[in-house]
Amino acid sequence: MPDLLLELFSEEIPARMQAKAAEDLRRMVTDKLVAEGLVYEGAKAFATPRRLALTVHGIPARQADLKEERKGPRVGGPDAAIQGFLKATGLSSLDEATIQRDPKKGDFYVALIEKPGRATLDVLAEMLPVIVRTFPWPKSMRWGKRSEKPGALNWVRPLHAITATFGLETEEPDVVSFAVDGIEAGQTTYGHRFLAPAAISVRRFEDYEAKLLDAKVVLDPQRRKDTIVTDAKQLAFAQGYELVEDQVLLDEVAGLVEWPVVLMGSFDPDYLKVPGEVIRATIRNNQKCFVVRDPKTGGLAPKFILTANIEANDGGKTIIAGNERVIRARLSDAKFFYETDLKTRLEDRLPKFEQIVFHEKLGTQAARIARIEKLAAEIAPLVGADATKTARAAKLAKADLLTEVVGEFPEVQGLMGKYYALAQGEDASVAAACEEHYKPQGPGDRVPTDKVAVAVALADKLDTLVGFWAIDEKPTGSKDPYALRRAALGVIRLIAENALRLSLLKVAASALMGLRAKSAQEPDTLTADLLSFFADRLKVQLRDQGARHDLVDAVFALGGQDDLLMVVRRVEALGKFLDSDDGKNLLAGTKRASNILAIEEKKDKRKFDGAPDAALYKLDEEKALAKAIGEVAAEAGAAVAKEDFAAAMRAMAKLRPAVDAFFDEVKVNDDDSAIRENRLKLLNEIRSATRAVADFSKIEG
Repeated sequence: MPDLLLELFSEEIPARMQAKAAEDLRRMVTDKLVAEGLVYEGAKAFATPRRLALTVHGIPARQADLKEERKGPRVGGPDAAIQGFLKATGLSSLDEATIQRDPKKGDFYVALIEKPGRATLDVLAEMLPVIVRTFPWPKSMRWGKRSEKPGALNWVRPLHAITATFGLETEEPDVVSFAVDGIEAGQTTYGHRFLAPAAISVRRFEDYEAKLLDAKVVLDPQRRKDTIVTDAKQLAFAQGYELVEDQVLLDEVAGLVEWPVVLMGSFDPDYLKVPGEVIRATIRNNQKCFVVRDPKTGGLAPKFILTANIEANDGGKTIIAGNERVIRARLSDAKFFYETDLKTRLEDRLPKFEQIVFHEKLGTQAARIARIEKLAAEIAPLVGADATKTARAAKLAKADLLTEVVGEFPEVQGLMGKYYALAQGEDASVAAACEEHYKPQGPGDRVPTDKVAVAVALADKLDTLVGFWAIDEKPTGSKDPYALRRAALGVIRLIAENALRLSLLKVAASALMGLRAKSAQEPDTLTADLLSFFADRLKVQLRDQGARHDLVDAVFALGGQDDLLMVVRRVEALGKFLDSDDGKNLLAGTKRASNILAIEEKKDKRKFDGAPDAALYKLDEEKALAKAIGEVAAEAGAAVAKEDFAAAMRAMAKLRPAVDAFFDEVKVNDDDSAIRENRLKLLNEIRSATRAVADFSKIEG
């Protein structure tokens, strides 16, 4: 079947837009093909700094013919309805219609409409200009004299040429005939801007890709990335160094070049006195270059790797010299900023926070730091941290936000706080907390383990959560402008991965006490609402780890479950128990008991709580179940008190035979009302006994 080749050739496409633009082009074209009944075999899109390209293979040469039955008015119906039917269906008279007989509703006219399929080439010529004109660029522009005309094309940069061919691999393809803004689609594209700028005539994708490669254009972004990484590693290795890999930078650099040429430059080793992260940020942000490390020392080497878009006649000497000149100036600035910052102690910067508003309803940054300092000191003994060091770390943790280096490179905030704290002689734990109190900032981020850092990180995140809860600025739907979901997940990971025993309700209440802002809710309601938010985040966290979210509901439903570590351990033990035959069968029995109770409680409009009367037990199975419940409840309760949830589950398993036997042999709704009520109370005892470990009614299955 035929293939489509489409290329939109323009001026520079910003690197940050290329991947999405390629995906948008693939999606828009293939969605429209499918909507037109043209199901294809495969499609792939590409982007370079100057072009978007798409190949779709295995497209039918034409649409299938369609046959449609359209029901018309009743036989003998009004003339106006019949005339409307003939006009809508294209029939010249009722003789061309058939009659559908319906014994109940009467006879109706039916028209059989045959719609021949169109040639795919004609469909493409109709749809492609619409796609070009409606392409969803984040930013677009108009240009030249054409922009003065009504309906002029808006595009990311000036569009210069359109290549569009369609045909079989074994035949000369057809050009898809259409024009956009005066640009006619054809078979002509262009190679590298400097190395091979001449026009190129292409036929289909394989021919197109090969000719571009000959014209110094690597079409596939992944191939450009592979070339850059491979050449950079080899160049570094040849000099005795290692490439510091950077995927984000690699993605960007690959979007800046069509013919990647890797070169190495150098800078004055004196700049290595500046922290390596600052050197890397300087070189990365300003010149889009990679840095290299010395494997002997583990530190950075005074070298950098750049990616040019041209094979220079002088071997790249001029390009390297230009980059070295710019990097030298930028490193000089960074060194000056760093040395200037070292002249002022972190605590001496704090008064400036009095003039910086954190949030209009939550006060200044200085007020927030004071709250974090107080809360961190309260959390410290709960996590085994030194309270004095914790308070000191919390006081200094935000100070580097006011330094010159962080002002220039915000991505090194926290990290610079550590360097400046160490430089002024602070304790290692205090310095670590300055860096790590922001962590973890995502699912792949490292969780602090230093106890002082953990205390400050918890205080920082909990102050944020409680503060925005208090002023009713909670996340809604997909909106989370203050990253509160991330903060909650951070708290969960800090607690779980450091195995911390912590009452979230008590800590949240302490955080709320430190707020001057008036809460829109009562304190108990606010903290309970916040705990529910943590439960939802914990479900997300455990689900990502393969656990079942309904088990989290089953544990939280017990109430008062604000010790997240214990919740996680309960969920783990419950999950293992329910994977066993005893667990599955006990769950089924418990749900059966709950369902019967729900029906009978609704019927009688009352609860069947209270202890059953042993004197009313008539059958051995009743007596055995009552005995088992008493023994299991005591054993499971004792195990839960010791926080041995695995043992509690093993105790629960002992209920299974008695529950199974009860439902096999006992009629719950006995004719004797007293016996019926007693048996319903016994079912309630099953429900109560299992609540020692979880609310089984919340478990699915």
